Amino acid sequence: MSCHEKGGKKEMVVSMIQLIIELPEIESIKDKRRIITSLKDKLQKKFRLSVAEIDLHNSLSFSQIGAALVSNSQSYGESVLQKALQFVENEVPGRLQDVQILSEYF
Repeated sequence: MSCHEKGGKKEMVVSMIQLIIELPEIESIKDKRRIITSLKDKLQKKFRLSVAEIDLHNSLSFSQIGAALVSNSQSYGESVLQKALQFVENEVPGRLQDVQILSEYF
């Protein structure tokens, strides 16, 4: 397990993922919100992530989702986010347009 230390203390690692999802078959904002709310709930329960729709709220065809996980290991946090990404790819009735995964040390 790779941990960074700062003055003898282990640092906190925040691993984050940002997704832009295209939902071309959606016909109403209500349908989009239902799909996104369901996805957020599943990511929270299955992977214990903090999840929010962070942009494109009023877009009918797109949604931007952000999620984060706090741990003491970059490799652990990013491996959980990779599994969450695979889950999204299989679960969402749309296409991923952009994905970014990164970690920050505190």
